[in-house]
Amino acid sequence: MKKMSVLLAATVLASAMASAAWSKTLVYCSEGSPEGFDPGIYTAGTTFDASSRTVYSRLVEFQHGKTEIEPGLAESWTVSDDGTVYTFKLRPGVKFQTTEFFTPSRDLNADDVVFSFERQLKADGPWAKYVAGVSYEYAAGMGFPELIKSVEKVDDLTVKFTLNHPEAPFLADLAMDFASVLSKEYADKLQADGKMEQMNQMPLGTGPYTFVAYQPDAVIRYKANETYFKGKEKIDDLVFAITPDASVRAQKLKAGECHIMPYPNAADIKDLQTDSNLKVLEQPGLNVSYLAYNTLQAPFDKAEVRQALNMAINKQAIVQAVFQGAGQVAKNPIPPTMWSYNDDIKDDVYNPDEAKKMLEKAGVKDLSMKIWAMPVSRPYMLNARRAAELMQADLAKVGVKVDIVTHEWAEYLKLSKDKARDGAAILGWTGDNGDPDNFLDTLLGCEAVGGNNRAQWCNKEFDDLVKKAKKTADVAERTKLYEQAQVVFKKEAPWATIDHSTEFVPMSAKVSGYVQDPVGVHRFDGVDIAE
Repeated sequence: MKKMSVLLAATVLASAMASAAWSKTLVYCSEGSPEGFDPGIYTAGTTFDASSRTVYSRLVEFQHGKTEIEPGLAESWTVSDDGTVYTFKLRPGVKFQTTEFFTPSRDLNADDVVFSFERQLKADGPWAKYVAGVSYEYAAGMGFPELIKSVEKVDDLTVKFTLNHPEAPFLADLAMDFASVLSKEYADKLQADGKMEQMNQMPLGTGPYTFVAYQPDAVIRYKANETYFKGKEKIDDLVFAITPDASVRAQKLKAGECHIMPYPNAADIKDLQTDSNLKVLEQPGLNVSYLAYNTLQAPFDKAEVRQALNMAINKQAIVQAVFQGAGQVAKNPIPPTMWSYNDDIKDDVYNPDEAKKMLEKAGVKDLSMKIWAMPVSRPYMLNARRAAELMQADLAKVGVKVDIVTHEWAEYLKLSKDKARDGAAILGWTGDNGDPDNFLDTLLGCEAVGGNNRAQWCNKEFDDLVKKAKKTADVAERTKLYEQAQVVFKKEAPWATIDHSTEFVPMSAKVSGYVQDPVGVHRFDGVDIAE
């Protein structure tokens, strides 16, 4: 079966490349398979690239290559003086995509916006758990059910959000992937037909590209949305050739079998940069990679044990081996390019002898633990298996036995959220909106335990600081609060912070219009390719 899938993928890909003779085709060698195509129920960038940034649109959008907000499906908005009421005027005449599986009968209106958010807010709604074992993790982790009092249709082209309290990053949050707007008409039809799960398999939105087909673990095909409200894209056919191995992605790029690839191996970058047929974009990543201890499980429930393990890990060696200079050691849970970064904090000192003494003092002997290693390359961690092997060797020096485990990516993301998960998991994050809240609360807040908070860490002092920060619009005050929160984080050590990486995107020299986004997504609107 595996051989047949490979052959089929090759045939589909060859067909796509050949179609360039009469239409413009761009092939993107993606790093992994999407978990699904509903951006509301997932948090992985791989899934967002394949769904929200191709098929869907949002009320507001990030400017290409920036974290500033611009109009999207909403052409304008107002905010009440007390910061609790946001009123959006929708762009008239926005059409949903017409596909082989659904033909819309009307344009986008306020009903679609209300549905797209209420399904994530109402725990007893028909769409609350329409995919088995999956919930609206992002909305829950950011506290949206508690924050949003109501989402109301004022008229067909006006929507009003009422909040229970002011929320400084709220507008930026609405530009994030989970806030994509879906078709209520399509949802109602699926519900009536008893095929609700199709929403996650056959997506339909208002974005730049229309979904065509998905061959699992092989190829995703899209075509330009003829009725896109910003105008039809120059690329007629967009193909995601799913290629988990970074070396294979580089080979395909050099051979002309794909036009853009993400997350090259550090060892391949120089070769790609010197290829005259290619160009390599780069920028500091708005990201962090970390090892999340399960703080609900002994002995990782003790801060002194976590501190000792952090002291036993040679992070500089990991960064050098995995990134070969294209990254830096992380000491804080937010990157140094982000406002409120607390540079006064002292990082863990690599000291195996002291680490061993600390473990003994904490009563920990003959510890055996698991380190979970991601199976895919991500911008913040190009080779988690290699990083885990180095950690394994480091921890052996202090008497800790490590077993390295992994799972298929979607399963890894699911299982790593389990409160009963053993050991520590390598994960990471690329900021979604340029706000510290998107790291500190989304990944470490008490409401995110069992979801994005893979450390399962709930600390009242930290949580109070972060919650207070997001309720004030004063940037100077928010900065002070976030700096204090980082001090608490470092003292309690729920993670071993590993690195912040430089992000590289190699591509064919024929590609134009591609812009790196600080929020780490791969967008193909505005992209063109020379014949």
